Amino acid sequence: MDGLIAGQVPRLRRYARALTGDRTRADDLVQDTLERAWNKLHLWRRGSDIRAWMFSIMHNVFVNQIRQNQVAMVALDDDVPEVPVRATQTDGLEMRDLAAAIARLPVEYREVILLVGLEQMGYEEAARVLGVPLGTVMSRLSRGRERLRALMAGATAPALRRVK
Repeated sequence: MDGLIAGQVPRLRRYARALTGDRTRADDLVQDTLERAWNKLHLWRRGSDIRAWMFSIMHNVFVNQIRQNQVAMVALDDDVPEVPVRATQTDGLEMRDLAAAIARLPVEYREVILLVGLEQMGYEEAARVLGVPLGTVMSRLSRGRERLRALMAGATAPALRRVK
């Protein structure tokens, strides 16, 4: 079991870093996630996807921390996640702008974009991780991408209507 859980640490760290925008907070989030996963290991169903299970735990820990105002959302400064890019100056600037734009997205959009785009999860798997219906994932992804495009283009994000 140690190997299964330990094998997820790099992905958890990358996702936590992208969520929090801060290496120290990301490490704390991963630590809290690993602690909770280890304490709740008896709840994991053998044969199910441990990655999705651990990402669900991380999502819940992160949401709980936000609700308790323990985590202040900060924009990524010069400390962006390492992403392989060509050795051109404009690519580095675009990655910095993308990281800053992602950090400016509302949490619910950022989570879906990071799970689907960065972690390459399928929509159904992301829905399980976040505990929301598949349609909600698709909607949040669409709206998040729209806002991200607008932010990258330098425009203000479009105002969304609230539908009851």
